[in-house]
Amino acid sequence: MQTFLSVVERVREADTTLLIQGETGVGKERLARAIHREGPRREGPFVGINCGAFAEGLLESELFGHVEGAFTGASHSRKGCFELAHRGTLFLDEIG
Repeated sequence: MQTFLSVVERVREADTTLLIQGETGVGKERLARAIHREGPRREGPFVGINCGAFAEGLLESELFGHVEGAFTGASHSRKGCFELAHRGTLFLDEIG
């Protein structure tokens, strides 16, 4: 727990991209949420997405959004995660 808190303390004010690596279940999302909560983007949204839960073609639409009719089943336009997380934090889980 002490290591967890020291990591949050060291990086919380950094307004940059951060890579958090670790095995499934070690608390990567928990760490990302703590950094978001303490950092300069805390007023913005925290958007988390499990990339491993989407088929390749659908992941692109989930991340970048799409307009109505862009593909079969796209009955309405939808913002992607990158846009939804604007001025906040985007947590991409299971990207490997």
